[in-house]
Order: sequence, then structure tokens, then C-alpha cells
Amino acid sequence: MDRSKNGPRKRNGNTMGRAVTGVAVVGFGWMGRAHTQAYARLGHHFPELGVRPELVAVADEVPGRAEEAAERYGFATAVRDWREVAADPRVHVVSITAPNFLHREIGVAMARAGKHIWIEKPVGLTTDDAQAVADAVAEAGLQSAVGFNYRHAPAVSAAREMIAAGELGTVTHVRIRLFSDYAAHPESALTWRYERERGGSGVLGDLASHGVDLARHLVGEIESLTADTAIFLTQRARPTGATSGHARAGGGEMGPVENEDYVSCLLRFSPTGGALTGARGVLEASRVSVGEQNNYGFEIHGTKGAVFWDFRRMNELGVSTGGAYQDQSVSTVYVGPGHGLYAAFQPGSAVAMGYDDLKVIEAYHFLRSVAEGTPHGATLADAVHSAAALDAMARSAETGSWVSPDTGR
Repeated sequence: MDRSKNGPRKRNGNTMGRAVTGVAVVGFGWMGRAHTQAYARLGHHFPELGVRPELVAVADEVPGRAEEAAERYGFATAVRDWREVAADPRVHVVSITAPNFLHREIGVAMARAGKHIWIEKPVGLTTDDAQAVADAVAEAGLQSAVGFNYRHAPAVSAAREMIAAGELGTVTHVRIRLFSDYAAHPESALTWRYERERGGSGVLGDLASHGVDLARHLVGEIESLTADTAIFLTQRARPTGATSGHARAGGGEMGPVENEDYVSCLLRFSPTGGALTGARGVLEASRVSVGEQNNYGFEIHGTKGAVFWDFRRMNELGVSTGGAYQDQSVSTVYVGPGHGLYAAFQPGSAVAMGYDDLKVIEAYHFLRSVAEGTPHGATLADAVHSAAALDAMARSAETGSWVSPDTGR
């Protein structure tokens, strides 16, 4: 496939000589807006980036939604059918922020059309879906990015560096939590998120996918796991119109919730030497935790120390290191320049960053990958690993046994 017509193009007089790359967004709910805003901010935070995004097209099947996005954000074209985006020669990169059941079809089609892909997790409904998109991108020689944004928090980057440097000693055990109340209201609408055919898994895909990525990013590959899942709100009302985000639909016709509200999982990590010698872990996630709003984080313990991170205090890292072992104190490190990509946003320590900044970092890694032809950040390979772990959790919950993410045994 000749993709020379579908690559970034130079434009006379372009700022700092950067190539212009045509951007499209497919699916314009909350995450579509987050991607669009991230593209718009790239030049402010990463002026050295070799490409400059240009908002070419937005697609959404809900009548009027794409047109509203074009008016608000400046897309040149608004369409309802994503296939028009695949056929548009002005589009070089595509953000896929449509519902999960559409990921495979759209992702494979975009790759075959020569478009680089930034796609939201969990990338389809199954490992096979994620692998199909990954294979299509690889066969076309394209770049990819996946929405595992929490790994890009500067405090998480600092924790990863400490673990790799052996500052915690040998990692022994990790706890990862992702508790939210976005589905806790009994009047939450029965959208595609709660259906097996369109949403696939429930909290596994929504939240535990992030937990798996953090586990792999910080501690290493998962060798085996055993999991338990539950549905606590078994009935929800069907919406009567288009929805976005986590809408309510009180009074509508009731229907069954088909995927899990909650998961708890025990993990065994592969022994790889160095600071990692077969650590143990606990991953717990819930979408119906009343009183919890985005309570995401981790605790990682080693033979010499520990690190603690809470997304709600995203710019702080609890650190316990030294040689005391017993009664060793915990210090709070406020991230600053020198931690991850913090310096692209703030000039001094303890000036808070936010969620949207993490999406800007994702966009930077994505377009840097496109410009250099080398992967940066989370890619579709990471999505395949995450999906394999999620499928293993589902199998384990059915059988009550320990399962390998790789083989299903």
C-alpha cells in the first residue's frame, strides 16, 4: 500500500517548519472531546514536536453531534458515517473514541486505509478484537496509541524509575484499586456499556483494563491470576434517545445488566530478575462504589521500601525508602520538572496537573511516533496484553481457577 499521499505534509510558512498532519475523530462523546482538546493543546506544551495537527474531520452517527463538534472546535468536515473518514485523503491520523463494539471494524478499516490510530481502551470486546486491530496496523506499517493515560502521570513515571533502579529492593506485592460511582445510581441508563454484545465486559473493560496496564507498566508481566466478579444492580432503565457519558433514564422500560459491576483479582507476576522476582498482587475495581469518585491508585511494596499513589492527588507520590525496614517513615514527594513530562506543563514543583494533561501527553507520544516512525507510549501491543488479562479474569470468574492470560490454562 502506498501511503505517501496519506502522510504528514509540509506547508509553506508553517510554524518552525513542522509538517501538518490531518486529524479525524470518530465518536464524539466525552472521550472524543478529550482527544480533540489534547490535539489543540499540543503546540502549547510540545512546540518541538515535528508535526502539527490540523482538525480535518469528525464523525458521529447521532444527528447533529458532529456538526456541533465542528462548529465548536473547528473541524473542516462533519459526517455521520465513519467510512467517509477512512476514504478522506486529507486524514492521516484518527482518534477512535466510539463504543467498544465498533473498535474492531473501525480500527481495521482505518489501518487498511493507511491511517495511524489513537484508540481508546479496551480496544474491542475481546483479545481477538484487540489483536485484529494490532495486526492490521502492523501489516500497514503504521503507528498506534491506546488510551492508558494513568501511566503518563509524572508521579507514576517517578515510581517506575524508582522500581527499575532497585530503590524499593525486590518488589514483593502490589495493590491496585479503581473504585468509582459512575454506575452507582439505580436510574443510570441501560446504555451499550451494560450489554455483552456491544459493551463486552463491564468494569473489566472500563476500569480494570487501566489496572492491568499499571500493573504491567510498573511491576511486569502477569503470569497467572484468579478472579471473582459480581453484578450488584441487575436491572436498569432503557434510554429513549441518544446518550452521552453516564446518563440517567428513570422511568424507562427496565432491562437486564449483562456485564459485571465489580471484580477482585489475585495476581502472580512473572519472575524476571532484578527488582522483580515473582511478586504477588491484588487488583480490585468497581463502578458502583457509592462514596467513591475516581478513587484510583496503587501501593507497591518491596524488601527495602514502598511507593503509594492516589489519582485524586495525582501530583504526589508517597515514598518510603532507606535502610530502616521497621518503623520506616513515608515522605510525600511533590512531582516537578524532572519527573516524566511534567516540565512541559509547569515550571516548578507542586503546581498541579490534571486529567486532561495526561491526554495531551498521550497525543504527544502518538504524534511523535508518527513523526519518527518509532513507537512511544502505550501501543496496541499493550492493549492486547491487557485484553488477554481481562479475558483470563472472566474465565477465572466462571471456573474459580487460576488462569494464564496468555494461554487460558
